[in-house]
Amino acid sequence: MKSPVICCDRLGVTLGGMKVLDALSLTVYEGDYLAVLGPNGGGKTTLLRVILGLEKPSSGNVTIFGEPPGMAPGRIGYVPQRLFFDRDFPISVREVVMMGRLPKRRLMQRYGRLDREMADEAIETVGLTRLKNSRIGTLSGGELQRTLIARALAGEPDLLLLDEPTASVDPDMKTTIYDLLDRLRERHTIVLVTHDTGTVGRSVSRVACLNCTLDWVGPSSSLGTASLESLYHHPVEVVLHNHGHDGPNEPTDSYA
Repeated sequence: MKSPVICCDRLGVTLGGMKVLDALSLTVYEGDYLAVLGPNGGGKTTLLRVILGLEKPSSGNVTIFGEPPGMAPGRIGYVPQRLFFDRDFPISVREVVMMGRLPKRRLMQRYGRLDREMADEAIETVGLTRLKNSRIGTLSGGELQRTLIARALAGEPDLLLLDEPTASVDPDMKTTIYDLLDRLRERHTIVLVTHDTGTVGRSVSRVACLNCTLDWVGPSSSLGTASLESLYHHPVEVVLHNHGHDGPNEPTDSYA
């Protein structure tokens, strides 16, 4: 039996007098690759913030690695949807990735050889070695997202949380990022917030459909058009895509 990593028991979050999450019960186990789907405003990002310890529950209980949220920052890697920064600020890809080592350091402690080695290994994992000395302001959207993934990996996390990691990248770069996540799932528990249902059938192990409360959770193979239409409250058209590493006649699903 795999160990639980995230346990939410009737989790509720109220912000500004409005229920954002209501009676949400969900367990994520070691080795899971979970996709969280849902409409804008459905509480997906709020759920990640609760897991990170950045948002306090209004009701219910949450544990991460058996402890309250915020107690194990060194075991969690977080990839935000986008990074807001001054594109003229002189900071390199390697320097950004090194920031992922901060939870491993004491206050004001300098980076050591292990920090540099882990940063370089993370940069190599995401395929950015040739750009490691480039300023982040010169990167494309996809290269920047891979930099953020490398920053999360540099901290040697057990759990990876990703909030819409392909929202601002082109279709070809989306494929490379999801191929990367396919490889990372071998060593990490992954929770992926996404609108891109095309990744669900071919990549993730389980799907949670979230719209304030948990509408549906189960294996990705069981997710169908009816589930998506119930979640998004409008008709969903299934579109077939052929990805590069699939067989020539092995389409995968997405919605449009």
